[in-house]
Amino acid sequence: MASTLPNSSIFRTLAKHDPQNLAIVHSQSGRSFTYGSLIHDVAAAKDDLWERNGQKSLKGERVAFLAENGYDYVVTFLSILAHDAIALPLSHGFPSSEIRYILENSEAKLLISTSKFEDKARDVLKEGLSYKPQLELLTKIETGATSAENVTFKDKELERGGFMLYTSGTTSRPKGVVLSTSTITAQANSLIEAWQYTQSDHLLHVLPLHHIHGTINALFTPLIAGATIEFAFPFNAEATWKRLAAPFAVEIGQTESNGHTKLKPISFFTVVPTIYSRLLNSFSALDEGTQQAARGAISPKNLRLNISGSAALPTPIKKAWSDLSGGNVLLERYGMTEVGMALSCGLDFADRVDGSVGWPLPSVEVRLFEAETGQVIKPGEEKDSEGRLREGEIQLRGPTVFSEYWRNPKATAAEFVAADDSGQKWFKTGDVAARIEVPGAGQSRQAWAQGPLYFIKGRMSVDIIKTGGEKVSALEIEREMLSLPEVSEAAVVGLESDQWGQKVAAVVVLTTEGKTAGKGGKPWGTMDMRRALKDRLINYKIPQELKVVESIPRNAMGKINKKALVKDLF
Repeated sequence: MASTLPNSSIFRTLAKHDPQNLAIVHSQSGRSFTYGSLIHDVAAAKDDLWERNGQKSLKGERVAFLAENGYDYVVTFLSILAHDAIALPLSHGFPSSEIRYILENSEAKLLISTSKFEDKARDVLKEGLSYKPQLELLTKIETGATSAENVTFKDKELERGGFMLYTSGTTSRPKGVVLSTSTITAQANSLIEAWQYTQSDHLLHVLPLHHIHGTINALFTPLIAGATIEFAFPFNAEATWKRLAAPFAVEIGQTESNGHTKLKPISFFTVVPTIYSRLLNSFSALDEGTQQAARGAISPKNLRLNISGSAALPTPIKKAWSDLSGGNVLLERYGMTEVGMALSCGLDFADRVDGSVGWPLPSVEVRLFEAETGQVIKPGEEKDSEGRLREGEIQLRGPTVFSEYWRNPKATAAEFVAADDSGQKWFKTGDVAARIEVPGAGQSRQAWAQGPLYFIKGRMSVDIIKTGGEKVSALEIEREMLSLPEVSEAAVVGLESDQWGQKVAAVVVLTTEGKTAGKGGKPWGTMDMRRALKDRLINYKIPQELKVVESIPRNAMGKINKKALVKDLF
């Protein structure tokens, strides 16, 4: 019996890929699935969903799912899109109460779970839900189909389906961000043009699959490009180094295969700064042969693109990675759940400027809005009449921007502002940036990576601190603090002050060295910090208060809720 898939751009593109090319690889087991298998199994999963929903339409319905990072996730996600429904991935690491909130807020029609998370799914539905979705359990796909010959495509526009991700909830309860199929397709096409994904790329995926970085940048986009995605989640530094090194180990007399499939070099790696830090810190513990192979694996010759995102990249990490890899430079970019990726440095190493997130990506429009004057900072107006750099809120528009917060028109309206050119409204990111011309950068082969670069100064609410009439960037101070050998992690916040309006304070996690770096072998303290920063920062930028903690709480995306940090520690 033939199965059908929509004749939409997503599925037409997937069907055009060579059916024999690898789509998904499971790093640990070596199981692999081709694009031909993927098309067949998505169509079969679509039919299965139809039956499980009583042969009723799922168009526009929210379908939540719990699946391990791998082929089952991919098949489930695409089968939901094939119904013109809204795919809602859930993190199996979330507490049951958080999942209940998401299910109730989204009014999910179905909750799909693989057998691995059956207990979690049943616990979520056990109590405390006034709106309870129908639970459906899926059997794990051990071996994919051999071909997609029995799959046909019917004319069908995907108008009501897409993807829904929940914000991290740093300012309020998490909101459902609706990304239509046209939006995620535009996001993928923009990244394919900018970062030049191809079917030759082999991407190592170590990220969670419930936020924009892991789902769009590292999964959906490479699928649209026809690349291979190898899942190695959860991240383990030693295992990641060994996987990176494996294809090059044969050159130094070591094993090249995991026993299931010949391991190909990793050409594309996109993670958060914390992962690069953990990789760098664990490198010295590897044996000499693995170190030698790993250096070759991450060299510019073999690792085509290494990207850092979701949080600011400390310069010491960027330099250490470049030194270790023989000159490979980490590429920084800027994005968020509501807009996908908006800004990126370029592919040329000269266009990967320290502290910058680059230029607007293809199809993305960006402007800087200066709140104090109510003016847009136009090109050529980056400095005021006295030569001081102007800073403004990043505002975005274009086909990659989300459509709405789920059933929250008030919140949606609050985040958009009318255009002054009769065009599409601008989305207010809440992030402040400056635009700076950097000699030698912005002259590359990429048409979109031209002119002045954007430098993020922080959030309007918490990362721009006004002290004694001066505007201070918390991110700038954090960057300098992270350059100190005594500091492992740092978060800079503004505290209310009668004298200064706000005063600068820092929360740090000390390195092993920092724990005995103070006077008399005591832990590094406030005066030690001020002395260390004296030659790095102007006096009003140096924190007046310091709190030393064992760890700084972060959300699933590696970000810090600074409002909560101030409340809890100060």
